[in-house]
Amino acid sequence: MAHMTPRTVRLHGHELSFVDSGSGPALLFIHGILGSQRQWSRLVDKLDDDHRVLVPDLFGHGDSAKPLGDYSLSAHAATMRDLLDRLGIERVTLVGHSLGGGIAMQFFYLFPDRVDKIVLVASGGLGREVNLVLRSATLPGAEQVLSVVASAPVLSKVEALGRVAGKVGWRAGSDLSAVWRGFTTLGDGESRRAFLATTRAVIDLGGQSISAHGHLEDAPSVPVLIVWGSRDRMIPAWHAISAQRSVPGCRVELFEGAGHFPHLDDPERFTQVLREFVSPASVEEPPATA
Repeated sequence: MAHMTPRTVRLHGHELSFVDSGSGPALLFIHGILGSQRQWSRLVDKLDDDHRVLVPDLFGHGDSAKPLGDYSLSAHAATMRDLLDRLGIERVTLVGHSLGGGIAMQFFYLFPDRVDKIVLVASGGLGREVNLVLRSATLPGAEQVLSVVASAPVLSKVEALGRVAGKVGWRAGSDLSAVWRGFTTLGDGESRRAFLATTRAVIDLGGQSISAHGHLEDAPSVPVLIVWGSRDRMIPAWHAISAQRSVPGCRVELFEGAGHFPHLDDPERFTQVLREFVSPASVEEPPATA
């Protein structure tokens, strides 16, 4: 698809892959752990008729480089800032999913003057709870275990089982399909190292180790939209309510029956909600001061 033709830019000595489509106010989409720009592919041609849509692969993910180094939220946020600088874009609306939500909030904390609005989709950084699978990546020996379970022989056997199940009518949902696609990218050592470094930067054995609540309370006010699936088994949907305590007046959209990837479960509704939020008419007038 022409809309999703990636480009590359060299930042910090490494190649970053990104999609840049359309013209108008800029929307920057930031994927989560094990994600890539492809998870947003069904949205690009729905939005780039009147917006400039930017969809990068974070370092350590997708087609971008997977160097040794810093995979913290701040490092990812700084990379997004450098990408915008290279493209000559001053301000954006941030749309962050899962880890990408944490990066979006860190970007806002570090560079508030460059943010028009924030959209958090099943976002990290809003509570301690997170799925045990991600917490297990912080255990000693996770590198060795991952090298076995993500090896080609094991992946091929699981795929074969999936094909057999498909013949009898079983279909993987959006969550399982997205996680599986991400998991299949961990066949090489560089990808596994980057995945573990990224995960351990925000998660420990007890859960999420980074909280954005203090940053959100102290930062200047911008419109915030929170989107969550009611059946999210990766990060609980009640984190959206917790976020409202830090950002009074933020808008929350719950996608009933959706999982951790509401933008994949219902891309039409997600696009409609996003369009309504980013339209100029959605900006509320600030209260009058005496």
